[in-house]
Amino acid sequence: MTSRDEPEQGALLGLDDVGGRRRAPRSSAVEVADVDPVARVVLDLQPAHLDREYDYLVPAAMADDAVPGARVRARFGPQDVAGYVVARAATSDHDGRLQPLRRVVSADPVLTPAVLDLARRVAARYAGTVADVLRLAVPPRHARVEAEVLARLAEWAEADGAARPAADGSADRAAPGAAPRPAAPGGDGWPEVWTPYGTGEAFCRHLLAGQAPRGVWSPLPGLQAAADDAPARVPHWAAAIAQAARVTLAGGRRALVVVPDARDVDRVCTALGVAGVEEVERLQADDGPAPRYRAFLHARHGLASVVVGTRAAMFAPVPDLGLVVLWGDGEETLDEPHAPYPAAREVLAMRSEAEGAGFLLGSPGRTVQAQAMLARGWAAEIAAARAVVRARSPRVRALTSVELAHEGPGAAARLPTAAWRTARTALDRGPVLVQVPRTGYLPVVACAACRTAARCTHCHGPLGLGGARATPQCTWCGRLAGTWRCEECGHDRVRAVRVGSERTAEELGRAFTGVPVRVSASSAPGGILASVAADPALVVATPGAEPVAEGGYAAALLLDAATATAGTDLAMATRALHRWIAAAALVRPGPDGQVLLVGDAAPAPTGALVRFDPAGLAERELDERRELDLPPAVRVAAVTGDPDAVRAVVDRVELATPETVLGPVDLPGDDRLEARVRTVLRVPLSDGAELANQLRASLAVRSARREGGTARVQIDPQEML
Repeated sequence: MTSRDEPEQGALLGLDDVGGRRRAPRSSAVEVADVDPVARVVLDLQPAHLDREYDYLVPAAMADDAVPGARVRARFGPQDVAGYVVARAATSDHDGRLQPLRRVVSADPVLTPAVLDLARRVAARYAGTVADVLRLAVPPRHARVEAEVLARLAEWAEADGAARPAADGSADRAAPGAAPRPAAPGGDGWPEVWTPYGTGEAFCRHLLAGQAPRGVWSPLPGLQAAADDAPARVPHWAAAIAQAARVTLAGGRRALVVVPDARDVDRVCTALGVAGVEEVERLQADDGPAPRYRAFLHARHGLASVVVGTRAAMFAPVPDLGLVVLWGDGEETLDEPHAPYPAAREVLAMRSEAEGAGFLLGSPGRTVQAQAMLARGWAAEIAAARAVVRARSPRVRALTSVELAHEGPGAAARLPTAAWRTARTALDRGPVLVQVPRTGYLPVVACAACRTAARCTHCHGPLGLGGARATPQCTWCGRLAGTWRCEECGHDRVRAVRVGSERTAEELGRAFTGVPVRVSASSAPGGILASVAADPALVVATPGAEPVAEGGYAAALLLDAATATAGTDLAMATRALHRWIAAAALVRPGPDGQVLLVGDAAPAPTGALVRFDPAGLAERELDERRELDLPPAVRVAAVTGDPDAVRAVVDRVELATPETVLGPVDLPGDDRLEARVRTVLRVPLSDGAELANQLRASLAVRSARREGGTARVQIDPQEML
């Protein structure tokens, strides 16, 4: 066993002889492989200073199974550690004796060279370790599923061209690893869906020709008929993605589509079916270990023409990749919560470059990061002309306090008189969507006398109410606060600060007697609804949970607009607009549909919604961030943890100068816990890669020295984007 030169331990900022003198490993009595007897292995090791490849001998009995990409176990110190073979070689740079591999867990090469290369790039970009990235990229092995898939592949290999059943036995599949099968002849499915976009058809022509175009796409609102004889509808964006995938398959390559949640996976799969695309694989972590690993293996062995999945699918091993699609850029579910915290947008962009695949980023709104891709010329904009946008968009009206000044006392209501009249009229034509920012009943309450926020006496979390007669309860620790009293004035009554979806449905039920009220939210009894009928009804939904209405909604009320744009988050404006446009896109176009934004929201996103112009808002935000040296105009790293540990990590970074370091600042938390601080390092984009490299080296020194405390490093943390 020896480490490869990636990196050399002696290069860790002057740290000499880490861990003391290395003892030569004991000689091995096993017979080694005749050809390429050295296996280079990436081990699943947590410490940052052990992030490198290691050399092991390949026993003769494992010579055929220990192929690059195979799962193995090897001796490291006193224990057996899991890992992957990444290469076989004839010799090793190590002067001493090598340890033999303990066993081959699976001979199936699940780690492809493309995914390994991507893992290394992601680790370097986010100051992480390759082992951390591989935990995200390759799902845990499921032995029964693996045996089933490999047995089926063996049967197909023996058949050598005979009809090969699909995994579910319902259809034939192409030979493993063969070129993807083109779309079914009869499944045209919206062939003109890209026509309204100025550069959309050119994007598709480049995909058909096997090229790698890159586009940032602002989709038009509205729905598409799933079939001429069926009343079902799918969002326009899903139809467009299906056509882009179909064109990619026609060019002889495969496609990967990443979306925020399972509902969007269903919509894309439905659209692909209408477009005549076969061999579509769903890859979602929430499906469970067996379905996820089966989908992973199908993708790995070329049994899927298109892979559609949530965040976990961004590392899917798709061979002959010709197009990567990211839908819903800006959704929090697309940001990985585990180290090294990569964002799907950046991972897919790196993958597009490395594998020569097309890149399509689409979203109802537009993030500043997507706008930055356009500004630096990395991608081209795909958008319809303003006249087409106006014709396809519903009418939008902002009911601000100024707009409602003539309404009198009714203007101060949560549902102003003007909004009530619009909803009542629209209900004669179909369902009405009501979007509210929060789920639950009263998720946030305050003292009824002095308006001080009500907090838990145990953990200081915010108190909320789960029902009209419920006892205040902490939304963090769940403790009841039946004896709560305000710390400021001693009052024992609370009032609503934030109103959730359930309380909104209750209020609307009283305001619209006899009208059905349906709730689509994670906390609702029926959960998140996928679709609703065209019958008159009030549909209360939280952002991202809006169901599709057959034929579109007659109107949409976007309540609590001021709440949506309140706070200090840098992405507050673009995120609010993203949620509003996503809801407005489900409303009927032109005079048949109307969208009302209720409340005094920030002027910039309000104006952008009225104009249906997310690109204009993103461009304005990007210009402001450039002036203020904020991401994405600069590269930012946040080091969070115990004060001494954070100080030690930052002090070893050469780029950490008084001009680039912000902080440390104390972070709010439980008073009973040790203090936590955050230090921010801000450098020009040209120094971003070097900053990540120096932080990786500093973390390696920290783990080698076994420094105490905790320290977490995040490159471009979500809260600063």
